[in-house]
Amino acid sequence: MKLFSLKNSNGIEIIVSPLGGIIKELWMPDRSGQVDDIVLGLDDMEDYLTRSPYFGAILGRYANRIAGARFKLDGQNFELAANNGINHLHGGLRGFDKVVWGVEEITESGESGLRLTYESADGEEGYPGTLEAEVTYLLSETNDFTICYRATTSKTTHVNLSQHTYFNLGGHNNGTILDHEVRVNADLYTPVDVGSIPTGEIQTVQDTVFDFRTRRRIEDFVFEEDEQLNNTGGIDHNFVLNKLPCDLSHAASVYDVKSGRMVEVFTTEPGIQFYSGNKIKDMEGKAGSTYRKHSGFCLETQHFPDTPNNLIFPSTRLNPGEEYFSQTVYKFGIE
Repeated sequence: MKLFSLKNSNGIEIIVSPLGGIIKELWMPDRSGQVDDIVLGLDDMEDYLTRSPYFGAILGRYANRIAGARFKLDGQNFELAANNGINHLHGGLRGFDKVVWGVEEITESGESGLRLTYESADGEEGYPGTLEAEVTYLLSETNDFTICYRATTSKTTHVNLSQHTYFNLGGHNNGTILDHEVRVNADLYTPVDVGSIPTGEIQTVQDTVFDFRTRRRIEDFVFEEDEQLNNTGGIDHNFVLNKLPCDLSHAASVYDVKSGRMVEVFTTEPGIQFYSGNKIKDMEGKAGSTYRKHSGFCLETQHFPDTPNNLIFPSTRLNPGEEYFSQTVYKFGIE
């Protein structure tokens, strides 16, 4: 399977596969000029179908979980594929991470890019409507990696697309991310039950382990004794971003002190899932590396988990004649 490359003149290169739109490699220099691959992944593309925890992949039709693998829409019940116990996760048994996308190389305003397209058939994984999905990847000379998601549907449905790249800013084979420092621009978060399903509450981060409004080192909070951390084995929670609806706003940043590398995230989405790699089991990664718990982190921009069953959350409903649109920017830099 052909792989595609996005490059700029600052030493950043992103390798993308048509399978799942997977970001297989992301090379970036550190403060001394040493270039490393800073995303977790696998050597063999076939392994992404059998043993990947969504490394680098596009998530859809619905990123994150839907309780009981079902929802009701306009009085009709829809049963989805249950692939996370009794729940539905990241689009089901064959989500957007496991399909081959059409790929077109593009250039927009001097930026190197790819346009990925996929038609999801009516009823695929249980969802109503034929969904025409498009995702564009653009890499700029200012080190912005912009992802735009678009979709239209033939029937009313739910849509929530995202990207599941695991970062380790010290290098994918450089141990854990416990010494990374994280900031999330959120006063609120959505607590979950033992199945990682939102309880329906929206709670303040004030005086909790989830207060990342100032930069904090991951190892300083991820091992604290806390019911929410116990439910998910670490941080794996949705944060309600401090922003206006649909505005492209600052969501989060992560900094690696040793390498000086930083990634900032901007998004039009109302939420972001910060995942500290709690469920990574000892496994062989690319280039002979071994990955284990906390080898990488994810910053998944999104609407909230289980929104189809929680009417108080921002809606993920998409009607015929409407266009789903979402934009996220990962801005890479050195500090």
